[in-house]
Amino acid sequence: MFCDEALDAVEAIAAGELTPDGRIAEHLGSCPNCAAALAAARRLERLLQMRPVPKVPAQFTSRTMTKVRRARWRSDQFLDLAFNVAIGLIVAAIVAGVWILMHRTGMTAVSNDLLDLFSTGFVALAHRVGPALPLYGAATAVLAGALGIWWWAERGGATL
Repeated sequence: MFCDEALDAVEAIAAGELTPDGRIAEHLGSCPNCAAALAAARRLERLLQMRPVPKVPAQFTSRTMTKVRRARWRSDQFLDLAFNVAIGLIVAAIVAGVWILMHRTGMTAVSNDLLDLFSTGFVALAHRVGPALPLYGAATAVLAGALGIWWWAERGGATL
């Protein structure tokens, strides 16, 4: 056994969390440096146990938890910002890629013609539907009024 392995166990042995057995016990008995380290750790443990435990300040837990929450919130905010920036850059790269692809292949002329076709279709639809909009508005108002009267009657407002 090497001193490193025994020294790793010295604090646990001094605190009573581990009992030295087998190779560790033999090494501590044969190595004066490791035995001295164990003796010093046991003295320190006794001094710490004899020392009075300080009283916890008022609102220690709430202040500590507030600081922890604030630190976590800040790290979450930074992570959210980084994520949003990354998503924005990805979307911008996709839009730029599509624009470059359309420009290089000559699709911009086709897309302009398609846009013109849709806009003339929407204008024709608006001209066809426009005169009927007051009728649709009046029908919606009559329906809303009928539903309002029905609701008023059902809730007990029409007591005679």
